[in-house]
Amino acid sequence: MADKQPMAEALKRAIESSGLTFKALERETGVTRQSLMAFMKDERTLRLDMADRVANYFKLTVGPASKPKRKAK
Repeated sequence: MADKQPMAEALKRAIESSGLTFKALERETGVTRQSLMAFMKDERTLRLDMADRVANYFKLTVGPASKPKRKAK
């Protein structure tokens, strides 16, 4: 993904655009559909290991964040 966005938003966008059912995504990643549904509804976050499996499935990578600019004094 070319534009920078928080990891959770990148995962949600990948899940939504995939067109996969939660059942199919559970089968492919091992992350339960209950966890995926709660994540997509903003009811809870995914544990890092779960997020990693979903990101790997969609071939998403995390790059370095840009450093915040310092205000001039």
